[in-house]
Amino acid sequence: MRSILKRRLRDLASEPYRVSGQFHYQWARGKLGHDPLFFALIEHGVFPNGARVLDLGCGRGLLAAWLLAAEQLRAEGCWPASLTPPPRGLHFRGLEQVGQDVACGNRALQSVHGRRVQLDAGDIRVADLGDADAIALLDVLHYIPYAEQERLLDRVRTALDGGGVFVTRVGDAGGGLRFALSQCVDMGIALVRGYRISRLWCRSQDAWVQALQARGFAVQACPMSDGTPFANVLLVARVA
Repeated sequence: MRSILKRRLRDLASEPYRVSGQFHYQWARGKLGHDPLFFALIEHGVFPNGARVLDLGCGRGLLAAWLLAAEQLRAEGCWPASLTPPPRGLHFRGLEQVGQDVACGNRALQSVHGRRVQLDAGDIRVADLGDADAIALLDVLHYIPYAEQERLLDRVRTALDGGGVFVTRVGDAGGGLRFALSQCVDMGIALVRGYRISRLWCRSQDAWVQALQARGFAVQACPMSDGTPFANVLLVARVA
């Protein structure tokens, strides 16, 4: 049942990207179909109903596509009662440095979901974060130098001053060979996306957790490498 649901979600969430051509459509299907992160975000109940979600480094908006597709299946009565239900009533604002990805995501998602999704081009290190109920920063932090990581985490905490949740997936630098493989893949992805970087700025899981706790977050760490050879961890950080 679970595997059938995941395939239905993949198909529904990736379908809007057909309008941008086969490359973007197949990218969406591949990412949504094989990355354990997306279903885990629902299973762990990360996002509350009605949340204003800020997706930093949003790419083509796959997070919004996935969660809104899950909401649709739930509304149609297709969500099994034995599984954690997806959130309802979410609105998404995304920031992404690659303008082509922003255009692709808006073209795909606004045609289906209208004003519930707005992706903008911008550098997350300096862009105005505004206010949010939930902030996602997935597979991005290690591309940013340490001092800029610290400033960005400070700004994330300020944006959640009214309470909320911050969710990030990071590599665990204490993960041995699995972490080394993660680094190789991440460097390759950066090159494909046009980023010119000479290194990655990584930390151990404990160091990531400590950085968030120092800012007043209560942190839950969840292994996030199921079915992959990588050393990834999902950190769900909540503000009272």
